[in-house]
Amino acid sequence: MNNSAPSGWTVTEAPVGHPDAMVLRRAYAEELIRRYCDRPAAESEIVEVVGDGSDVSEPQGVFLVARDGELPVGCVGMRWLDGGVAELTRVFVRVEARRGGGGTTLVGAAEEVARARGVSRMLLNTRKDLVEAIALYGRLGYRATEPYGDDPYAEVWLSKDLVQGCPAQPPAQ
Repeated sequence: MNNSAPSGWTVTEAPVGHPDAMVLRRAYAEELIRRYCDRPAAESEIVEVVGDGSDVSEPQGVFLVARDGELPVGCVGMRWLDGGVAELTRVFVRVEARRGGGGTTLVGAAEEVARARGVSRMLLNTRKDLVEAIALYGRLGYRATEPYGDDPYAEVWLSKDLVQGCPAQPPAQ
């Protein structure tokens, strides 16, 4: 694994059921459960968190997979909301690939895809204990916004205007 800047990474759209996407979605779920519950994740919990992925599959959204060569190293999903708004979700970089700019690469790729699809504002929510993620989003220009949605684990809500000079539109309720 290359711990320097991920210049060799590729980020592409992938079906959520693709083997690389599944490996990453499971690793994401395992880490969230471990961090939130301070214990290993049970298989039933992993299955519940992974879900069917329909919220980040067309036409509701899109899922991106980052690879370092052939190795899947990270992922990010987006949900399409109303009014030119999208929600960033499931941003994840495998432990062995962290600290080299992978999170920045993934979020940047997601923002590019969103802009290409007419999205002018990106929303996200996260938990307070995911301090690395909160710091990353702050560095990338995400700022506090009003709470939205019904995610029971959301504790921090952020947004970013993706198009300069474009007025922010509130998310659909």
